[in-house]
Amino acid sequence: MNQLTTADYETDFTIWVDEQVAMLRARKFDELDLPNVVVELETIASFQMYELESRVGMLLLHLLKCQFQPERRSGNWMGTVIEQRHRIVRRLDHSPSLKRLLPEIVEVEYPVAVKRASAETGLVKEVFPVENPYTLAQLLDPDFIPGAT
Repeated sequence: MNQLTTADYETDFTIWVDEQVAMLRARKFDELDLPNVVVELETIASFQMYELESRVGMLLLHLLKCQFQPERRSGNWMGTVIEQRHRIVRRLDHSPSLKRLLPEIVEVEYPVAVKRASAETGLVKEVFPVENPYTLAQLLDPDFIPGAT
């Protein structure tokens, strides 16, 4: 590994990435900045998980708001539900292995969604179910809106 590549990683990430890609394409594996390539690949995986967690949390929040304050359901809330579902499905299409983690993500994100729903609606936390009331199929169903008639 040459010193220029290491310095580029620390000083100009874009140049470093371009160089790493060029070396991979040229099959110059011995010239790769392997420690930093590994870090970046791990970061990509972590970001995908973080994005999925964030979108599931936002979806749960808005489904709770729709269910427990149906009179305040708005185009903004519905737009958020549509957007989050779309992005979740796209993420799962691009990384199908993440689907197996969805039950755990929902379990972790649901209590936070309840706290946020309580704060945003003014309803006490006890109004909301202790356990997640939505199945995975309902969460991903583009037509499911709890409390909708």
